[in-house]
Amino acid sequence: MDRLTAMRVFADVAQTGSFTATSDRLEMSRAMVTRYVAEMEQWLGARLLQRTTRSVTLTDAGEQCLRRCLQMLALAQEVEEETAPAGTALRGQLRLTCSMSFGYAQLAAALGDFLALHPQLKVDLHVSEGAVNLVAERIDLAIRISADPDPALIARPLAVCDSVLVAAPSYLDAAGRPAQPAQLAGHCCLGHANFGRSEWRFTHAQAGEQRVSVPTRFTANDAVVLMAAARAGAGIALQPTYLVRPLVQEGVLEVLLPDWEPPRLTVYALYPSRRHLAPAVRALLDFLVQRFDGVRW
Repeated sequence: MDRLTAMRVFADVAQTGSFTATSDRLEMSRAMVTRYVAEMEQWLGARLLQRTTRSVTLTDAGEQCLRRCLQMLALAQEVEEETAPAGTALRGQLRLTCSMSFGYAQLAAALGDFLALHPQLKVDLHVSEGAVNLVAERIDLAIRISADPDPALIARPLAVCDSVLVAAPSYLDAAGRPAQPAQLAGHCCLGHANFGRSEWRFTHAQAGEQRVSVPTRFTANDAVVLMAAARAGAGIALQPTYLVRPLVQEGVLEVLLPDWEPPRLTVYALYPSRRHLAPAVRALLDFLVQRFDGVRW
């Protein structure tokens, strides 16, 4: 059997912890996945995975093997890319991660247009609000919104991320419209678990900065959930404009305190190293930079 493919299958099972998930991701039968892993264990003379009815975990030998397999797979990809003739169509699979809100509102459409330009490419997008180890998870590119990106990664800015206070007109008609940030303390506020859950900051051109402690009876770790709650009249939410602008334009949500600006963040593309950056990753980076250049949602 192809030992390079066996390494790829074993590494994927180690990552997913599931033979079935690897079968789906690599588009091969579960029996073939099992056969490739068995081939690896027979070749190395060691048990690499502990299997129970509920989980698949690495043995000590499996952890050592996984580290080497990832190195060899990365080297094989570099060889293939560096020896490809000039002008060869981009091919293979890109693995990305981003937040649910940015994936839903902006990145999914952008990736669709990018794939239309490169028919032989595939994209696997992992949606997550938490930090992901790009090397361990074999992520080519992470799209993250931050004021202070991870210094261990290469960060390429893509766009400015502005935020606004929004609420449904039905909520505001019942609870009133705040005229100053301090009045938010008397409202139901919807807090993001990762960004200012209970303290919101605003800056005014004349009045300067204000910090407001807000009562958050409803918190979530995803902006899409908070947008839905605001739309349903549950309270006031601090939301990125890239997500809520269509609802504001339709009148479904109303912007509050427009003269008071929340902190501005940046949308970054993050990747582990500039060295041996795959042509497909570089092409996607350039595409996203051009796509979001100067855009203000």
